[in-house]
Parts: sequence; structure tokens; C-alpha cells
Amino acid sequence: MNIKKFFINLLQGAAMGVAMIIPGVSGGTVAVIFGIYDELIDAINGIRRNFKKSVSLILPVLLGVIAGFAALTVPLGYALEYAPLPTVLLFAGLMIGSFPKILGEAKDRGFKARYDIWCIALPALALLGISFAKLFSTAGAADLSPSMPVYNYFLLAVISVFASCALVVPGISGSMIMMIFGFYDPLIDALKGITENLGHNVLVLFCAAAGVILGFFSIAKLMKFFLTKFPRGTYWAIVGFVAASIPALFITYPANFPSAPFDGMQLGLGIALCVAGGVAAYLITLFADKKLNK
Repeated sequence: MNIKKFFINLLQGAAMGVAMIIPGVSGGTVAVIFGIYDELIDAINGIRRNFKKSVSLILPVLLGVIAGFAALTVPLGYALEYAPLPTVLLFAGLMIGSFPKILGEAKDRGFKARYDIWCIALPALALLGISFAKLFSTAGAADLSPSMPVYNYFLLAVISVFASCALVVPGISGSMIMMIFGFYDPLIDALKGITENLGHNVLVLFCAAAGVILGFFSIAKLMKFFLTKFPRGTYWAIVGFVAASIPALFITYPANFPSAPFDGMQLGLGIALCVAGGVAAYLITLFADKKLNK
């Protein structure tokens, strides 16, 4: 195994893990930005045929996802609690700066307006619909306390299967799916307070992890089919998902942070972070492209 490539994939996985925590952001989008999306889908689907080669990519990426998710859950939680607007604007800037890279990937596969405009519009409308569903949802938080009903363990695993889309389908936010069904905050609380009621919280996290792993491999097979049979349309659908995920951050903002403070200082800091994040993301993708084309 190439040690340098292992650590690069580990860092890329960590970025995907961080993206999983953020409502409106997708780990799959991060994989597209880093240029490992197709390779990762191939590795997942070819794990039986090329076990060693597939594991050499999947293992560091998954370890990175776990490390990134675990390491930033608490600090990101504080950032979203005390400075939600600047934090969300930073995420928006990062996505805007990386969008030219995703658009370029789709353009490389051609464009047929008669068909591909629908490939862009339908996923975008679906994602915006999910965002508005969250905004107007009256569903409360799910019960993941030690006294929760037994069926909630199974329900959590099922919802986690859908949330795993965040790792495989660019533009789909697993955190947003969790939020819509009321599992996001209780799950983060279980992770932050894992030492309290250790057995129960470990079981809760196990059910979530089992659902994510099952969905990860199942949905990857579906994406492989689309990338093989309809590569052009699939990439334009990815463009639609990613483009819609930027306004989705702001559509869901009032629902995610109903009592968030709003003042000139937060707005000014947020705009500065948005610009800085956009420039940084654009330069990183530009640098990555130059390295790949050498």
C-alpha cells in the first residue's frame, strides 16, 4: 500500500466526515471535488473482484470519515450553537468555490439541453422540496433516551440507510435527512454524552452505523449502474443536487436555528468567511487539477 496515497485518502475521508455533520452538505460532493468519486464507487462495487485494491482505497477513506466526524462533532456543535450564521456562510462559501470543479466534471461528459436540463432540474427541485419540508415540519425530536421504545432502534437504522446517501450521492445531505425525521440532535447528543448510559448510547450509535454501512454499499451499487449506463445525465444530476444544496443551507436555517442571534457583527464575519471559504475552495480544486494533469 502506498503510504502517501493512504494519508491523502485519509484526509479526503476526514473532509467527507466533516461534511456529514453539516446540514445541507454532502460527503459525496466532497468526493467529487477531490476527484475520487468515480474511483470510490468502482472500489465499493469491485470489492469482491479486486479485494486488495478496493480495500486500499475504501479503508483510509472510511477511517478518515469516522475520524473527521468524531473529531469535529463537538467543536462544530459549539460553532453552530454560538455563531450559526458565520458557520453556515463559511460552508456556503466552500461549496460555491468548489462548484466550478463539479460543473467542469459534467461539461467534460457533454451536454444535451433537451435531456440534461431535466437531469439538473428534477434533483434540484427534489432537494429544495426536502428543504422546505424541514422548514415547515412540525415533527419534534425523536426519542433516543434510555426509555425509548424498542422500535425506535430499528427506525433509526432505517433512517440511517437513507442518510448514508450523503456519502454516496453528491448533493444529498444525510444530516438534513436526519433533521427532517428528528434524529439529528438526539444522535449528536448520544455521541457527545456517550459515557453517560454507555451501554444504551453505544447501542444507539451501533444501529445508526449499521444503517449507514448497509446503505453505503447498497446505494453505491445503484450509483455504479447510473454512472455506467447514463454517465452524462448522472453528472448533470449531481450538478443539480449540488447547486440546490447551497440555497438549501439558507432555506433550512430558520428551522435549524430558530433562536439564533442575528446582528451586524455576525453578518459581517459570515460574509468574510464566505468569501474566504469560496476563494480557498476554488484555489484548492485548481491546485488539485494541476497536480492530476501533470
